[in-house]
Amino acid sequence: MHRTVDAGSLTVAFEETGSPDGWPVLLMHGFPYDVRAYDAVAPILAAAGARVVVPWLRGYGPTRFRSAETPRSGEQAALGRDLLDLMDALRIPSAVLAGYDWGGRAACVVSALWPERVDGLVSQNSYNIQDIAHSGRPQAPEDEMRLWYQYLFHSERGRDGLAANRRDLCRLLWRLWSPTWSFDDATFDRTAGSFDNPDFVEVVIHSYRHRFGLVAGDPALAPIERRLAAQPPIAVPSITLDGDADGVLATGGTARHASHFTGRHEHRIVHGGGHNLPQERPEAFAAAVLDVRDGQTARRDP
Repeated sequence: MHRTVDAGSLTVAFEETGSPDGWPVLLMHGFPYDVRAYDAVAPILAAAGARVVVPWLRGYGPTRFRSAETPRSGEQAALGRDLLDLMDALRIPSAVLAGYDWGGRAACVVSALWPERVDGLVSQNSYNIQDIAHSGRPQAPEDEMRLWYQYLFHSERGRDGLAANRRDLCRLLWRLWSPTWSFDDATFDRTAGSFDNPDFVEVVIHSYRHRFGLVAGDPALAPIERRLAAQPPIAVPSITLDGDADGVLATGGTARHASHFTGRHEHRIVHGGGHNLPQERPEAFAAAVLDVRDGQTARRDP
């Protein structure tokens, strides 16, 4: 069911599956994807008794800003605040949160700062809260190579390229980030319409500039960013995932994140999976959600 709700600074569009009285789970997509990433995950969870909510993030699809005056920020504090506001608007006191890329970051932010609202966390690429203060530290050359698109977006040439060629650029990222996933044109096209959101370019460009400290954030979100700068631990039950074919992060690249999880935490490698695990390996992603919800997490870090 497609629905909208006013939540904080946004009118959030979302899809809802399963019983309204089921145990709540929010599934959060990343860049450059949308709610279609969870088309195969949501029915599995609904069949297990879940109330499944899958929102379009700010700047994607039919989600809209409620005011022209609101900064089109893509910073991590905005993503986390949006998720918390959506839970409030839907009167969900606590839920399982699951996501990847930007959506995983939103889930990690809420899990770290408002743990009383989180029954369990599934996060692809582990601890996904940005350490902006140290973003200038160089990484290994091969890792830097994988981030070419972020550096492109730091320039006005990159902004103009995204605006003019958003479909071609995003399709390229899909191919590079999920080299074992043979998606067809129809699959991509079902998501690509979400990139026509009037705020897509501004939100994306701000996200990739803010995380490197190149632009200021939304002043209204500064208190949240200050809390995130401390790299707060995540104490809620968590299962983290990595695909061993992820074209953004090398296999095992998130092993150093284990110390950020102070509660029950299990890390899983999904063989043959790339950067968009819910759409590439929906059974594995759904299994992680069900296991964290049922308390089936061993203390097994990478």
